[in-house]
Amino acid sequence: MPALDLTTDVVTLTRQLVDIESVSRDEGPIADAVEAALRALPHLVVSRYGHTIVARTELGRPERVVIAGHLDTVPVNGNLPSRLEDGVLHGLGSCDMKGGDAVILRLAATLAAPVRDVTYVLYEAEEIEAEHNGLNKLGQHHPELLAADFAILMEPSDGGVEAGCQGTLRVEVRTVGERAHSARSWRGVNAIHRAGEVLRRLEAYEPRRPVIDGLEYHEGLNAVFVSGGVAGNVIPDECVVTVNYRFAPDRSEAEALAFVRDFFEGYDVRVTDSAPGALPGLDRPAAKAFVAAVQAMGSGEVRPKFGWTDVARFTVLGVPAVNFGPGDPAYAHKQDEHVPVAQIEHCERALRAWLTDEQTQGEQR
Repeated sequence: MPALDLTTDVVTLTRQLVDIESVSRDEGPIADAVEAALRALPHLVVSRYGHTIVARTELGRPERVVIAGHLDTVPVNGNLPSRLEDGVLHGLGSCDMKGGDAVILRLAATLAAPVRDVTYVLYEAEEIEAEHNGLNKLGQHHPELLAADFAILMEPSDGGVEAGCQGTLRVEVRTVGERAHSARSWRGVNAIHRAGEVLRRLEAYEPRRPVIDGLEYHEGLNAVFVSGGVAGNVIPDECVVTVNYRFAPDRSEAEALAFVRDFFEGYDVRVTDSAPGALPGLDRPAAKAFVAAVQAMGSGEVRPKFGWTDVARFTVLGVPAVNFGPGDPAYAHKQDEHVPVAQIEHCERALRAWLTDEQTQGEQR
């Protein structure tokens, strides 16, 4: 079994994690190594569910926070083992998201008495279907383990805070017609032509831009696929326009669907995929202290998250959440995946300051 040394620095620990191959559905070796390392720490209560490891402090603090990261990666693409060059760590999972996982493990190992109780979660199968996702399973079967005042997902965010996330809804908007030979098209009804009005409505769409906790979210409603046609000499009797709605987290999935059904009134609308957004919760005391600690380290302004991440799973449980991790997400899943060493170290320092109230203590002194 591969071993992890939690006494080493966070960059070396990241390399150790990267060098344990952990493609989705094959996280056993890395989960074993994480579990063994965490069970050696007497200040943590450790449990395991499949290949998901949960480690908790039980100090009776007035606040509890969750810090989570996934252990799996996309398939290997000639990018193992890791290599360190000119302050940049290269390798599969270095950005998405073993740099963040290393930060979690270092904090878990070195902070025996944080000012907030912490639940550390390192979970399986984020990169594949939701039914396998370890955080999803934990929320369904052991929601009490994710109960908290605030949560941080260590997804790559260039070392800055991306608050909450948008929800996503995918629907099929269907038009129907009547088949006929294209040489006698007047005897049929062209379903593709009837889809023209669907596209015109989308072209005229004005995106909503709600402000939540001081952050402006920008919604989007777009056609992403159009399918129709039977043969080169047949008038089509069906056309399907697949539409993706990215909605701000102040709308529930039901409200988002109601908006889309109303927008396409008169058409057959069928849902194919739906996931809720995540509220940022920046008004919570723990979140305010976190933002202050991060900004004191020079991370700049908090940004809204344009996209969907697992922070949305916390919203279902009533826990506001943000994304905060090292690495540029544009390099996730790429062959040249990499993460700047400085960002890994920055994220560790910021979270350590927050969990020890170093910033507050410095101001009081």
